[in-house]
Amino acid sequence: MEANWNDWIGRSETRTDRVTATPIAALAATLDRDDVPPADGDPLPPLWHWLYFLPLYRQSDVGPDGHARRGGFLPPIPLPRRMWAGSRFTFAAPLRVGEAITRESRIVDIRAKEGRSGALVFVVVRHQVANARGVAIVEEHDIVYRGAPQPGERASDAPRAPTDATWSREIHPDPVLLFRYSALTFNGHRIHYDRTYVTETEGYPGLVVHGPLIATLLVDLLRRHRPDARLAAFAFRAASALYDIASFSVHGRAIDERSVRLWAASAAGGLAMDATATLA
Repeated sequence: MEANWNDWIGRSETRTDRVTATPIAALAATLDRDDVPPADGDPLPPLWHWLYFLPLYRQSDVGPDGHARRGGFLPPIPLPRRMWAGSRFTFAAPLRVGEAITRESRIVDIRAKEGRSGALVFVVVRHQVANARGVAIVEEHDIVYRGAPQPGERASDAPRAPTDATWSREIHPDPVLLFRYSALTFNGHRIHYDRTYVTETEGYPGLVVHGPLIATLLVDLLRRHRPDARLAAFAFRAASALYDIASFSVHGRAIDERSVRLWAASAAGGLAMDATATLA
């Protein structure tokens, strides 16, 4: 696919929000946690900033896949399938319940490639989330755009997941879990809740489990087993998709005193997501 997206590199937008308690309590319930109700001043768990700065585009601006029509902040890439490929984070300080926060987002890279199944375009967006004390979180978000499925197209075999976990938890990604996470993040992407669309239009075998939900479950596993640990950095890469048609599992093990490897595996043992956490 020939296109020049250089004019979009450097484009930015700024949003403001406030860390309110109800979304935190709702996500804790969705993750089946038994947390005490959040109070003003409590720290926001890592990655839970995704509950804020929600994409509040009007209904008349919804595109065919449930996302906003392209050509606003993100470039109007014509490839129809869009996925969250990975992210990298640094955590300088926690966000806290009750405080006002600001997010500045900037497109830092756009690259077109040719994959086994056709054209791919990767867009990297850098987010800086700040409170009154300064920048608290820096996130680089990788988005990949793909072409429509071809007749008879078969997903590539996932690499094998590690088998040396110290901690593990099984996850049952039923449609209610996926719907609740979509609702909490105001994510209208139809691949997560519209079975007819996801199977007939995008060619997937079932509802797709959100990449950010899987990443959140990985950090949640760390929090369950190392509740006093504080994240300084986190990075994850999606290796293969997970669907609501089978359970999956999240795993982790310490590499050394400050490093933890975390991963998600399909029921068949394929690697779905690979992540590393650096502790402060």
